[in-house]
Amino acid sequence: MVVDFQQLSDDAKVWIYPCSRKFYPQELAPIKEKITSFTTSWSESIEGDVSFQLLHERFIVFGVEEDVKITNKHLDEQVAFILKLQLEYEVELLDKMNVCFKQGEFIQYKDVKEFKKLLKNKSVNEKTIVFDNLVQTKYDLEHFWEVPIIESWYNRFL
Repeated sequence: MVVDFQQLSDDAKVWIYPCSRKFYPQELAPIKEKITSFTTSWSESIEGDVSFQLLHERFIVFGVEEDVKITNKHLDEQVAFILKLQLEYEVELLDKMNVCFKQGEFIQYKDVKEFKKLLKNKSVNEKTIVFDNLVQTKYDLEHFWEVPIIESWYNRFL
């Protein structure tokens, strides 16, 4: 069943798909409808509580209660849905190794090489907020997703 994201337990599993650009205002309603439709059918397939969020008009986050058995088939369904969105909106959603970070009020999306150059040139520093799109639980999403570089796994680039 689809539930409000806040109803998921702290141990709920999450998957984060960062978009290579911010979704345009006219894209937001159709994207939310598509995600809602997918999430509804997906919840019936996995027989458990699922949810989603669209954060910063850029990150698609799926959540599933930790006691729900997720098979490779279920993950394939999720990835197939994301691939369709990529094609339809001409964006990248599956490259989790690109770096998303805040620069002022804007969120940037750079490949690791370019990010390292920004660090070297001091365009970003240890206090720059990065998004760790590899977090795996709702608790981690809420507490460790947006953190300064120094507190993230990206600190190895400093």
